[in-house]
Amino acid sequence: MSEASRTEAQDIQALAKGGRTNVFGFLLRLAGRIPFLFIAGRLYGAEALGRFAYALAIVELAVQLCTLGQKRGLAQELAREDARPANVVADGMLLSGTLAAVVALGFYLFPLPVFPSGQYNWIDRLVPLVMVPMVLTDIALSAQAYRFDVATTVRARALVEPWTLSLLAGALWFVIPESGMIVAYIASVFAAAVVALWPVYRTYGLPRAWHPHPLKLAKLALANLPIAVADAVEWGTRRLDLAILGIFASPATVGIYYVAQQIASLPQKFKTSFEPVLGPVITRNLKEKNFTAIAQQVCQVGFWITAAQVGVALALGLPGEGVMGLTGPAFVGGTAAMIFLLSAEVVASTAVVAEAALIYINRMLNLWVSLATVVVQIIASVALILLAQEFGKGELYWAAAVAAGLMVALGFASVVKSRILARHLGESTNPWRWSLVWAAAPALVVGWFFTRFLPEWAELAIGVPAILLAYGWMIWTRGFGPEDRVLFRKNVGG
Repeated sequence: MSEASRTEAQDIQALAKGGRTNVFGFLLRLAGRIPFLFIAGRLYGAEALGRFAYALAIVELAVQLCTLGQKRGLAQELAREDARPANVVADGMLLSGTLAAVVALGFYLFPLPVFPSGQYNWIDRLVPLVMVPMVLTDIALSAQAYRFDVATTVRARALVEPWTLSLLAGALWFVIPESGMIVAYIASVFAAAVVALWPVYRTYGLPRAWHPHPLKLAKLALANLPIAVADAVEWGTRRLDLAILGIFASPATVGIYYVAQQIASLPQKFKTSFEPVLGPVITRNLKEKNFTAIAQQVCQVGFWITAAQVGVALALGLPGEGVMGLTGPAFVGGTAAMIFLLSAEVVASTAVVAEAALIYINRMLNLWVSLATVVVQIIASVALILLAQEFGKGELYWAAAVAAGLMVALGFASVVKSRILARHLGESTNPWRWSLVWAAAPALVVGWFFTRFLPEWAELAIGVPAILLAYGWMIWTRGFGPEDRVLFRKNVGG
């Protein structure tokens, strides 16, 4: 085997290892997220959940901006031959941590943007303080992912954070029911930060001969600005729908939509762990001008993510009423919104993987496409809401309209970004395969049977695993080739 072939095989093995770890992380995240949604819906109610969701959307969007694109730009800095890794990580944490502290203080002093209804107490006002640990956690996990350590992300984001949130939210309802979710959320963020920062210290150590230079940090922030805005836009599309709905609908409807959003965002996590692992692989191949390898890796990872998301979308969407009903009878009306959101995550896969390469090849063009995606989302969402109102439909239809608008926007981003990347590389970057349709067929039959003839508890306890099993068997036997099965093999040469 030539040196180039051996390197490409090692790249695919590293990407596959990240994918394997993230499948396990998805199961942990699912197990931790569902109890929180059950507790929030049954104990706190849709209206309180809606206010909580809006506050989180504003704070987390600010966090995305404060990271200054370093979740992906950090790989480029660490790849520099003259870079001292510990110092690079320290620069990143100082830059983003300082900015997050300033913005958090502003939100604390002027809480109206976070709580536009004016309903908050002194505990609720503490929410912006999570911005600093959230920013540091994001940079720490990106630094670990550069060393192909995805396990730390799984521990922090899939194990510690959701379970701390679920357990504390349940316990604190008996103590401070008006602010229990807020306190649980703050505690979960700090717990995840501890779990993320310790491995960074063990991997990189403390910075040496490190002298922070304000001018250097400012140049770093300016260079990363296109990535930062693109990151915020990509993340913001998943929260902009909540904000648009909040303008038209009541907090209770926003709370129902939030539950649908949280369930639908579970498969979204599959692609987030590949992004930082793709970064160092793509930057090295760009340095070597190996465009064919980049196209191959984008297609490979794109297919893995799409295949996983289609399976999860089928398993959660077919028995959708039962899944939403776990949170409470009032939430069943959000089933249509959840199905549209699950579909949106499937069509978004291509855009996310293409963007992972575009930010290193043509970051400004990628930024303009991201901004155009937001415009498409706003126009489509508002137009569909007005159409629903014209036909006299209620607020739950508006929620479905907003989710459909997101799906249209993400589909637009996938088509445009994939074609731009293909033009730059001179290679096809389309991960779609018709085998996905064949794999979905038996899952649809199994789902139809369980939802038509069996009670709701059987739909969830037996139907969801049965749908996944039917889809998994078909995609493994008919959809996966030898190169795809690397995802499930520890030894790439086996």
